[in-house]
Amino acid sequence: MKTINDFNFDNKKALIRVDFNVPLDNDLMVTDTNRIEAAKPTILKVLEDGGSAVLMSHLGRPKGQKNADLSLKHICSKVSEIIGVEVKFVNDCVGSEAETAVAAMHPGEVLLLENLRFHKEETNGDRDFAKQLAVLGDIYVNDAFGTAHRAHASTTIVAEFFPDKRCFGSLLSKEIDAIEKVMRTGEKPVLAILGGAKVSSKITIIENILDKVDHLIIGGGMTYTFVKAKGGNIGDSICEDDKMPLALEILKQATERNVQVHLPVDVLAANDFSNEADTQVVDVDKIPDGWQGLDAGPRTIENFRNVITQSKTILWNGPIGVFEMDSFNKGTIAIGDAIDEATQDGAFSLVGGGDSVAAVKQFGFQNKVSYVSTGGGAMLESLEGKTLPGIAAIMA
Repeated sequence: MKTINDFNFDNKKALIRVDFNVPLDNDLMVTDTNRIEAAKPTILKVLEDGGSAVLMSHLGRPKGQKNADLSLKHICSKVSEIIGVEVKFVNDCVGSEAETAVAAMHPGEVLLLENLRFHKEETNGDRDFAKQLAVLGDIYVNDAFGTAHRAHASTTIVAEFFPDKRCFGSLLSKEIDAIEKVMRTGEKPVLAILGGAKVSSKITIIENILDKVDHLIIGGGMTYTFVKAKGGNIGDSICEDDKMPLALEILKQATERNVQVHLPVDVLAANDFSNEADTQVVDVDKIPDGWQGLDAGPRTIENFRNVITQSKTILWNGPIGVFEMDSFNKGTIAIGDAIDEATQDGAFSLVGGGDSVAAVKQFGFQNKVSYVSTGGGAMLESLEGKTLPGIAAIMA
């Protein structure tokens, strides 16, 4: 696996695929800089070697049409601020204007190309478009884990034009290493914590990780599909009735593979899906009609904490309750606290997937776990055992 540390960029132009698909407010100002900060080490390595960096990214979903609100020029000043180097901008990502701007670059300079997705050829994986991108650099660096599961021109096809001069950036290397630790090389016992609303969205992950984990905590909304499948009363809690046979099959497979599955034993139930609802703690399989489970109960939190603090490798994907509401965030916060404790004791902890990453940020856990993944879909597909096109293109 070649990384940026295998290359010296002295007097070279690095064509770097970054993931600057960042949220903007109504004034087109960046509201979350995490992805820009994550790309900083790769960019600085190139500059410190004496090279220059040509950055390419997408922003939003312009669907092949120019859209002024989705121009990367809006983030240029923020990128400059974070990297500590003035970042120049060019109004296209291919063609004479881009080529002229790149030709004029000196070592130590950074140039940000316009939104790749203003060209439909990007998402179509067009080879000619990739070739036009390829002329803009001497070495191709993919540092965009968030798009590694897409076979787009800038993430996969362009690598073909750099047979001996392509590599992973610092961020993408860390993402690959983190997933490798959870899925293959992690110290035992290995624990996966899967939350969120639906079993259906986690089926392939569960099937893929059962051979790799010692413990599986199931929480959040998908709890109730398992509980109802086992004959429990779940009141008005969310449930995928058509997935109940699958839930039982998962439990059976776990038993056959000596994986201990930990389901909630009690929940905080509410008589309405509302922060102001009446609540009561009840056994998970005895939820009254008209009530729904919206968070883990105190016994469940203590059980989960015991499992987490005894684990040496931890994957967290999905919240344990409706953490967006203050009345139902205790379970998710308790999970974060327990993972923090385990991490301080030497465990490796990986958080990935949109909602769990949002929860980690909301409650200030991002510096208390070993690694927070920057890629939602890419992370999930990795956990499902899929080979991501953006990674395969560099390894080929």
